[in-house]
Amino acid sequence: QVGLVESGGGLVQPGGSLRLSCAASGSIFRIYVAGWYRQAPGKQRELVAAITSGGSTNYADSVKGRFTISRDNGLKTVYLQMDSLKPEDTAVYYCNARLGGSDSWGQGTQVTVSS
Repeated sequence: QVGLVESGGGLVQPGGSLRLSCAASGSIFRIYVAGWYRQAPGKQRELVAAITSGGSTNYADSVKGRFTISRDNGLKTVYLQMDSLKPEDTAVYYCNARLGGSDSWGQGTQVTVSS
């Protein structure tokens, strides 16, 4: 497992942008699949975006064209650039690192989109 610490959440108006960062510990982070999940009140946690060690990405349909996931293996950091934010993007966002059947999670960061 790896340690994960998220940052970058906050309050933003609709149409605004935020960039989330997830800093990982552990020397082999580069081989993990990294992802961002979110959980809104009363809803299940859902996958937002994921990126493989080779840089392949996938996104939830609800964020395609608005969010971009990237990683810097040298800095052991995963990013989620969120543009054109909507009120329905409001949730706690969690960083995830997966290797085989093992998952590591961060503590979560709150994103609130409201005018």
